Amino acid sequence: MKATLKHPYPNDYEEFMDSFQTEQDCADYLEWIRWGDHFSCAKCGCHEFWQMADGIRRCKSCRFKNRVTAGTVFEDGRKSLRLWFSVMWLLMAQKIGMSAKNFHDVFGFGSYQTSWGWLQKLRSVMIRAGGEKLTGRVELDETYVGGQKEGKRGRGAECKTLALVGVEGESGKKLGRVRFRIIGGATSEEMQKFVEDYIDEKATVVTDGLKSYDFLDAARTHVRYVQSGKNKAEENGSRLEHVHLVISLLKRWLLGTHQGAVTPMHLAGYLDEFAFRFNRRTSMHRGKLFYRLIEQTVTTRPRPIKDFYVSDARRSSGK
Repeated sequence: MKATLKHPYPNDYEEFMDSFQTEQDCADYLEWIRWGDHFSCAKCGCHEFWQMADGIRRCKSCRFKNRVTAGTVFEDGRKSLRLWFSVMWLLMAQKIGMSAKNFHDVFGFGSYQTSWGWLQKLRSVMIRAGGEKLTGRVELDETYVGGQKEGKRGRGAECKTLALVGVEGESGKKLGRVRFRIIGGATSEEMQKFVEDYIDEKATVVTDGLKSYDFLDAARTHVRYVQSGKNKAEENGSRLEHVHLVISLLKRWLLGTHQGAVTPMHLAGYLDEFAFRFNRRTSMHRGKLFYRLIEQTVTTRPRPIKDFYVSDARRSSGK
């Protein structure tokens, strides 16, 4: 780890600038986060290596050249690690994040598409598969997000994307962590997959009266609040107060930070960013968020930037 750092992360911007003055400073930090004192060859698992002059660690067993940036957002990039680090610091320093337009204005990249691609690439590593599952009391509900055209509200809303939301939280207490997933429809199959992937088996799952949640009666501890009638809806609505609050905060964030300009094709990335930020909202230091994002970049393989452009082109062409 960089010797000037008193913690695993810079406490403030001044310490950030002092700690990452050169490309080598950034590479050393990545090596410390990725390997620490426990290097393991990506090809054969050997722990012994030769340190090459260009920073590559060459395995003593199979002679494979291990690059610290391999499989990360930094791999094969034309821009410097110092620039990447600066982007990541600014992104985490902004409590509500930033839009691609603001990002483009600040860094002056050659095109808006490049700025947007960088942010999408970072969003693609913010949530890793197989992470710790939600525990305790977990509220579960669906919501429709986006949509540029006027249409009916609620289930069946037009021109909107359906997302499933899970939130930890005991009644009357602070919210815990959140998880999101875009689903094709409010079906039992979609709900069950989400529950299996994101919710601990011992958790108590709280839902509304939608029949798609019926499978929970036999599989989990399930509490159902059926909303029917004006007064009853108001009373029972508070029983899902945590998930409803998260949904409200999500939509407010999308509208405030991104002006609601989120296409269904790329909504998953924005949901991942919101979850990453929300689950770390109590952090006292913005530098810790920077550190966690760096961790994600070396433990989660990102989607290539070109994939986002291809997807956007297919959407525009109707394919």
